[in-house]
Amino acid sequence: MSSKAIREYDAKLLLAYWLERAPPVAPHAVAKTNFSYPAARAAQISWDPETNSITPDSKLPGWVFNTKLVAKPDQLIKRRGKAGLLSLNKTWEESREWIAQRAGKPQKVESITGTLNNFIVEPFLPHPSNTEYYVCITSAREGDSILFTHEGGVDVGDVDAKALVLQLPVNKPFPSRDEIAATLLTHVPKEKKETLIDFLVRLYSVYVDLHFAYLEINPLVVLDAVNGGEPQVCYLDMAAKLDQTAESICGPKWAIARDLSVYERNEQEATKTAGAGGKKVSADRGPPMVWPAPFGRDLTKDEAYIQKLDASTGASLKLTVLNAEGRIWTMVAGGGASVVYSDAIAAHGFAHELANYGEYSGAPTEGQTYEYAKTIVDLITRGTPNPQGKILIIGGGIANFTNVAATFKGIIRALKEYKNQLINHQVKIFVRRGGPNYQEGLKAMRLLGESLGVPIRVFGPDTHITEIVPLALGIDISKKRAAGGVDGLKSVQVGTPPAQVAPVGEADDTVGTIHADGERTQPSDHIVHFATSDHPSSRPAYRPFDESTRSFVYGLQPRAIQGMLDFDYSCGRATPSVAAMIYPFGGHHIQKFYWGTKETLLPVYTSVKEAVAKHPEVDVVVNFASSRSVYASTLECFEHEQIKSIALIAEGVPERHAREILWKAKERGVLIIGPATVGGIKPGCFRIGNSGGMMDNIIASKLYRAGSVGYVSKSGGMSNELNNILSLVTNGTYEGIAIGGDRYPGSTFIDHLLRYEADPDCKMLVLLGEVGGIEEYRVIDAVKKGIIKKPIVAWAIGTCAKMFTTEVQFGHAGSMANSELETADSKNRAMRDAGFVVPETFEELPAVLKETYERLVRAGSIKPKKEVEPPVIPMDYKWAQELGLIRKPAAFISTISDERGQELLYAGMRISDVFKEDIGLGGVVSLLWFKRRLPPWATKFIEMVLMLTADHGPAVSGAMNTIVASRAGKDLISSLASGLLTIGSRFGGALDEAAAMFSNARDTGLTPREFVDNSRKANKLISGIGHKIKSVNNPDLRVELVKEYVRKNFPSHSLLDYALAVEKVTTSKKDTLILNVDGCIAVCFVDLLRDSGAFTPEEADEYIKIGTLNGLFVLGRSIGFIGHHLDQKRLRAPLYRHPADDIFINMADVQQPRVKVDQLRLDRQQAFTLVDEVVSCIVQLT
Repeated sequence: MSSKAIREYDAKLLLAYWLERAPPVAPHAVAKTNFSYPAARAAQISWDPETNSITPDSKLPGWVFNTKLVAKPDQLIKRRGKAGLLSLNKTWEESREWIAQRAGKPQKVESITGTLNNFIVEPFLPHPSNTEYYVCITSAREGDSILFTHEGGVDVGDVDAKALVLQLPVNKPFPSRDEIAATLLTHVPKEKKETLIDFLVRLYSVYVDLHFAYLEINPLVVLDAVNGGEPQVCYLDMAAKLDQTAESICGPKWAIARDLSVYERNEQEATKTAGAGGKKVSADRGPPMVWPAPFGRDLTKDEAYIQKLDASTGASLKLTVLNAEGRIWTMVAGGGASVVYSDAIAAHGFAHELANYGEYSGAPTEGQTYEYAKTIVDLITRGTPNPQGKILIIGGGIANFTNVAATFKGIIRALKEYKNQLINHQVKIFVRRGGPNYQEGLKAMRLLGESLGVPIRVFGPDTHITEIVPLALGIDISKKRAAGGVDGLKSVQVGTPPAQVAPVGEADDTVGTIHADGERTQPSDHIVHFATSDHPSSRPAYRPFDESTRSFVYGLQPRAIQGMLDFDYSCGRATPSVAAMIYPFGGHHIQKFYWGTKETLLPVYTSVKEAVAKHPEVDVVVNFASSRSVYASTLECFEHEQIKSIALIAEGVPERHAREILWKAKERGVLIIGPATVGGIKPGCFRIGNSGGMMDNIIASKLYRAGSVGYVSKSGGMSNELNNILSLVTNGTYEGIAIGGDRYPGSTFIDHLLRYEADPDCKMLVLLGEVGGIEEYRVIDAVKKGIIKKPIVAWAIGTCAKMFTTEVQFGHAGSMANSELETADSKNRAMRDAGFVVPETFEELPAVLKETYERLVRAGSIKPKKEVEPPVIPMDYKWAQELGLIRKPAAFISTISDERGQELLYAGMRISDVFKEDIGLGGVVSLLWFKRRLPPWATKFIEMVLMLTADHGPAVSGAMNTIVASRAGKDLISSLASGLLTIGSRFGGALDEAAAMFSNARDTGLTPREFVDNSRKANKLISGIGHKIKSVNNPDLRVELVKEYVRKNFPSHSLLDYALAVEKVTTSKKDTLILNVDGCIAVCFVDLLRDSGAFTPEEADEYIKIGTLNGLFVLGRSIGFIGHHLDQKRLRAPLYRHPADDIFINMADVQQPRVKVDQLRLDRQQAFTLVDEVVSCIVQLT
């Protein structure tokens, strides 16, 4: 996400609506004249590829049909006039014909060919050339600039050379009207100056309020005043960019300006239009902003699908198809890594075969990775197979916290699904990855290749990140590698110990362990306490982090904090680097974290002010606040002078907020790292958040002790690669910072490299730059001036950008060149010319790093030290379990549902299929209760039972209890529970008993009469027989409905027939001893279980025994109980008190048995036992 271009149509709507409504940028920035705001007169004409037609006349505003018009494509095309893409002074009929001739047709503009599919139509404005002006507002790191020239129009020429410029620095007062006039309007006629000042003031207010990143108007026409009025301002051509990251702030403002109903003359009619039925409802009034692709880069269906997938997740998923017929496809994890792989492919001369650019990062789920991989694999295997075969590079850097094996599961699913297509297209797959659990991920990939029949070669972090590219392309680099002195990536450090991360084992000193002295280990014995220092930290400015640095973590980030504490422990720090957490929403509390094998407690505060007061030694804040709240939380940190460094982790911070933060920080002398950064690391001293990855990578990259090389990079993922490379070809990292990939990072390359230059312990510098921006040139200037004297190895990634025919947005927001100066090639050339050590390609970076390091060793600048044995770090139980290193019996077993995957499953059936196949409520019950699909007649019967048992009036005990509880003011759950508790053998719970009695009688061979006689002899009532009101002559219609359905739909109803025979015997004695609804449902359900074919006899009997039939009554009757509760609430019924005359009260004396005095005497122990029993009873009742 970054500054994105918008259509001219949308830009004009934004100005039309907000020019007179936007809040002034300063109190004095208001219109002084009777300024006439330009009207919204623009219509959008779109081409529909499905119907091959343009927008119909019925959807156009009325003025289009009675005005001479200007028509032009609206697709981010520059210099449309010179390309012959302007229709001037034409009627609508003529304009429509002009558009129709071009719509849907390919059009070449300069070197780019694209399809014309969107046009803008406006009123034609005749005007003399001397009324044309040029105005442009741009944004840079230092602030905004307004460029103005009195000679606008198509022949404006070199604007940078001729335009007057008004600089508007960040956080500085807005200039006065006189300053604006003196700076910009020196060549403007006096009678138009005030009008132009009003327009520029309002224009800039809109620019700021709506978070524009660029706005150009050429020509801006200012017509002479008429009849004593004010000069009229009109804007003809316009180009604009908005900061897409500000959508959470400005989305509603952008949307309302795009709501055409607000421009209707009749407000009432506009309201009707806005609320008309059938229109799509959006989150705001008006449609959301549209972000069109660059001209020549129309989104394919696959790209649009990935874009939609990306918008619906916190992860990052990007895909640009460059050449659908290309042989080389990439699926790369990480924004920086994705650029590096494209660079490597282009550097070897295969740019013409590169099929796509894209990346996946931010820990996408298995399902998201599967969808992303499936889309790419589907693209690879389309069309006619290439005789040379195809190549898929699944690459990536060393992940910080993403479980590599877990993300590979999604890719493996997609590859398996396309097995035959991959074989047909002769696809070879090369995999390189590092990070958490990468070994299992690579193993799974290798085994997949063996079973799939597709060549898959796998490589880990011991292989340079792009070394698989020449291998995949069939290029022999062995000679070049040998000449460079680097054979793969092998450590130059003698006696390098292996990474040590201990698996979880049983502790010898667990709570409750009895020691030799007879004492037991108490829980508090495992808590390590650290004293808080009363003295503020004192370090040189060039060293913001050392082994005593203490920090606050803003936000609840237990995983990142535990990682920081594990790092501290591995470094041998005396105290944890995290002093406390700040979380405004959770209240004060304490959280526990591991310190080695023991634990420590960290307080959580609700404000920075409180935390600072309690911990005066803390001077660093690691801010995990979201993009929406990071601005306010950082300003809160600025209020406290003791805070000297702040790391902003959040991505998507609005650029205007980022600029204000960085300049406020400069004024206060605060170091800002980020936003959009993983942070940084000072080996042996301090780790910011998740920098450096999991502990096994920390140990493997020797980050537990200091090296001699300081580096600065934009990419967090590439920082891990640098840590890895430096640990193998030098003595390791001294300090590494990832400044973040946004356009306006809080600190830049030069800020950190100057620190490293001033630090005597840092001997060698590394700069990993990137296409876009000019920050590398500040470093070049410092080297040329002799400010930076230490050897510096540098490379700018993004050299492939020149190979692309259309504009491609790389993984980072700032990685896009706006001029030749900002290209990676220009930067690498300039750095090489300035004396930097710059390799020919990124693949040669390890070789030049090794060569430079060894030269410093020979010169005595670096004295290698013997490696120390790193400490053994206990592995977290959860992570060890995820890696499969340990096992633990589950506390619960569930076999009916699973929500862990991409889609909820009911007994293995996807929830989408539940609705797609319309299995109904009965089908859901069959899945969740019986773990199988029952036939439709059975599920319909279940639904029938639920409807029949839903209610039986307010007088039954369950309904009465519900009503009484509801009238006592209880909530729905309490009232429902009150009613459900009455269900038992006397009310509603007779279904199970009836089913068991009738089943047993028939199964034992009793005739209906013998069954009745045996029950009478045993003085036992037959459950399911008898009714207080209904009789043979007044039958229960519910029973009749059930019997009719069962006889018509059940394949067999033997138990129902048996029960009806029993009814004949019982009703011969008394006509109310009929088969009641409970009994009828019970015997029919037994018929369902036994005769549906879905259950074995043993399963059928088990379901009867475990309460399934009563479950049907409970489920059905809950509907009625809830209805009674809602009814009472709706009626606002008061507290119920039973009438006294309906209660017989007998207070007569009852003769009590005599108890001997001796029996009242209890010993002490008996008394205590009795008290315990009484207390226990009270607790249970409570």
